[in-house]
Amino acid sequence: MQHVIQARVRKGDKKFVAECMDLAVVTQGNTLDETIANLQEALVLHLQGENLADLDLAENPTLLVTMELETTPHVA
Repeated sequence: MQHVIQARVRKGDKKFVAECMDLAVVTQGNTLDETIANLQEALVLHLQGENLADLDLAENPTLLVTMELETTPHVA
């Protein structure tokens, strides 16, 4: 059973986008804080009424978020 739900956040053209790695949950927000709050809400709604064992999830799994950043070349 998985005890962690993994998601990644990246900066889109105008908004931050959060996407779960193992569940069909994607959301966005104007700020990083808003995006994380939207992700938590989307996960709660997605998992509502589901048998977590059927999804191979433990009760009360932890959300682990990775932020993807583009590197910009340093210009001297």
